[in-house]
Amino acid sequence: MIRLLNQIRELIVRWWGDFTLQTRLMAGATLMVSLLMSALTFWAVNTIQQDARLNDTRFGRDLGLLLAANVAPLVQKEDRTELARFSYSFYQSTSSVRYMLYADEDGNIFFGIPFSEATVQNSLTLRRRMQLPEDYAKNADRPMVRQHLTPAGEVTDVFVPLNYNGDYLGVLALGINPNPTVVASSHLTRDVTIAVFVSIWVMVILGAVFNALTITQPIKELLVGVKNIAAGNFKQRIDLPLGGELGELIHSFNDMAERLERYEEQNIEELTAEKAKLETLVSTIVDGAILLDADMNIVLVNPAARRMFGWDGHNLTAGNALEHFPNQVRVQLTRPLFQAVAGESEGMEFRIALTEPANRMVRILLNTVLDQAKENVKGIAITVQDITREVALNEAKAQFISNVSHELRTPLFNIKSFIETLHEYGTDLTATEQQEFLETANHETDRLTRLVNDVLDLSRLESNRRYQFEAVDIHQPIEQTLRTHQLNAKDKQIELVQKVAADLPPVFGNYDLLLQVFSNLVGNALKFTEAGGRVAIRAYPTPLKRQHPDEPACVRVEVSDTGIGIAPEDQEAIFDRFFRVENRVHTLEGTGLGLSIVKNIIEKHNSRVHLISEVGTGTTFWFDLAVYETEDADNAADLDNCDRTPSCQDSAVADPVVMGLAPDL
Repeated sequence: MIRLLNQIRELIVRWWGDFTLQTRLMAGATLMVSLLMSALTFWAVNTIQQDARLNDTRFGRDLGLLLAANVAPLVQKEDRTELARFSYSFYQSTSSVRYMLYADEDGNIFFGIPFSEATVQNSLTLRRRMQLPEDYAKNADRPMVRQHLTPAGEVTDVFVPLNYNGDYLGVLALGINPNPTVVASSHLTRDVTIAVFVSIWVMVILGAVFNALTITQPIKELLVGVKNIAAGNFKQRIDLPLGGELGELIHSFNDMAERLERYEEQNIEELTAEKAKLETLVSTIVDGAILLDADMNIVLVNPAARRMFGWDGHNLTAGNALEHFPNQVRVQLTRPLFQAVAGESEGMEFRIALTEPANRMVRILLNTVLDQAKENVKGIAITVQDITREVALNEAKAQFISNVSHELRTPLFNIKSFIETLHEYGTDLTATEQQEFLETANHETDRLTRLVNDVLDLSRLESNRRYQFEAVDIHQPIEQTLRTHQLNAKDKQIELVQKVAADLPPVFGNYDLLLQVFSNLVGNALKFTEAGGRVAIRAYPTPLKRQHPDEPACVRVEVSDTGIGIAPEDQEAIFDRFFRVENRVHTLEGTGLGLSIVKNIIEKHNSRVHLISEVGTGTTFWFDLAVYETEDADNAADLDNCDRTPSCQDSAVADPVVMGLAPDL
């Protein structure tokens, strides 16, 4: 039962909710008016009825007093015949009297109209007794009046004491019918009120139906259309054959939807183009880019991030992002990611060393993505930067500063020490000692100068300085280098050998830079070769044949020695700045910049320097230089245009003819 009532209530609520506000207001106003009118009508009817009851009461009391005064002597004489005649005549002449009853002092009815004691006794019926009201007083001067409702209608009861000469003889009871005119008027008023009430509500229902058919339905259609437009369905149209204001409203709605559809298509094209640009930009940047939503699911990841974290071929859409990160990253980012999603932080930076898929150092930047109101977190943008080279450069920089400081401090300290000694004890020193001190200071000054020059040379090579390239006869820088180091080789009892092929074509390069290459290589060879050894420079056309007609011819240059050699574990790092073999043997001095300068100069010539070495046997450094051709004069490229400079890098795969252990050296 309760469930049925709930269903009925829900049905009524749903039915009421389908009406518009206008319909609800109209129904409410109608209900208030109808209730007010009904209340006024019922108040009027009740007032009329109250007046009728009051009139009936007055009429019954007066009529009872009049009748009691006339019948009291007859009752005292017990003249029942005359009493009956008079009463019946009175009953016949008064239409408003319903009954007349006479009772003695004990309340026994001895006569009544339409009731008669003789009739009762003759029919052997039981004697009846009048039940007087509890508040009836026998000695009252005024009759008692009351009203009660019977199946035949409302009746006014009048109880009049029969007194004669101070004796109480009994009671007269009269039943007075209500005024028929007043009753008819009351019934008419009631019927009119009900008719008016029903008519008003019939009009309200008809008005609601009309409103639903002519106004509510188009408004509902418009409401559905507006909701669809708000949901992004700009293809929504309303087709109702209406005129007037509603028709104009529907036409304006359709026009608005059509314009929004065109605007959406235009915006979609622009957004698609911008999205494609952004995706292209994100996919081509060197840094890794990862976008997470508020649930930490991966929404976007570019190829750089996939490569850094080894995600190539992995499905990243399933599961939490933390499940896909490497262990080192997961440990560092778990708490910060949860803090970022909770809005407790906006940007954070981490440096993490990765071991898989490769050893590298990365910098990870976390930035929260907020909504337009800058209140709620919509996602997290993660930028991953590979700073392995940066870290290496910083370490190299620190090592560079440390080495330079050490290398500068040593000669400066020696120079300062010997000069202070000469300044303080110059007169106490012999001429030979003074000469030795001056030679030592001069030697340290030369060492300091070489170090500064090497640093400056390397700095210039690694800068964007431009160098002019032209035809260079390779014989000249080789001969000048050998002349420069001839005396040093003689002092160390090392043989210098020059084997340059005859009729070599000029190469495309810079004379001063090539002279520095030969000087550094020969100087290193002399430094690491023991007395009785040999150092050779050899130049000859490359043994490789051209694979393409446009491929330039090359000249190969080799610098070989029979020195201590370079261990295999040192050969990869030999061209790094400040790396020195003597770091391991601790026997020779040097800046560790010579081979780094050589490597930079040869790369400026669009080639590469190689080495072959064996510990205890010797070392050979070799590289190829492009042959100068006539059209190269128009392409005298600067250092930044290596793509226009003739290249001999491909020829670097060939083995050198001369090695440090070659028997013909």
